[in-house]
Amino acid sequence: MKLSDLKEVSNNVNLDEYLWLYNYVRDNMEHPEWLGTFTLEEIKEILSIGGKIWMYYDKDIPVCSVFYIPASNKSLRKHNIEYDESVTGSLGPIMVRKEYVGNGLQTSMLGVLNNYVKSIGKTHMFTKAHSDNIYSIRNIIKDGYNVIDEYENERGPMKAFIK
Repeated sequence: MKLSDLKEVSNNVNLDEYLWLYNYVRDNMEHPEWLGTFTLEEIKEILSIGGKIWMYYDKDIPVCSVFYIPASNKSLRKHNIEYDESVTGSLGPIMVRKEYVGNGLQTSMLGVLNNYVKSIGKTHMFTKAHSDNIYSIRNIIKDGYNVIDEYENERGPMKAFIK
């Protein structure tokens, strides 16, 4: 299954379906803390300041999603990143339903996000991942990101990346 085989929704995303997928993916992960948590209110706030969600469906089944989050100078400085928020975006949660893992969907969604951030004038992207999440880290590095910071938080050891 390829991303192009799925139905994309990127405008007027059903946030209840997004949260259902988020919780489904998280509930079926060996290490759910790797994904972190977002409330509906936090998601709405991010969307109100320029965030964007892409949802992908196999017929009516939510399969995967990627979330663009505008970067803030505060968050960038926290991770020792000197780029300004005006030219830097952030890769938020990127998730694939367990039944669809192994089809390259995460890599394809990174491509969708890359095209989007270029279209809105961003020249750099920031993200972070749990240090043990080797699959996501491999895809992030393959997409051109470099490790810029390593730290511990409530989710455990983390790596921050910039592209």
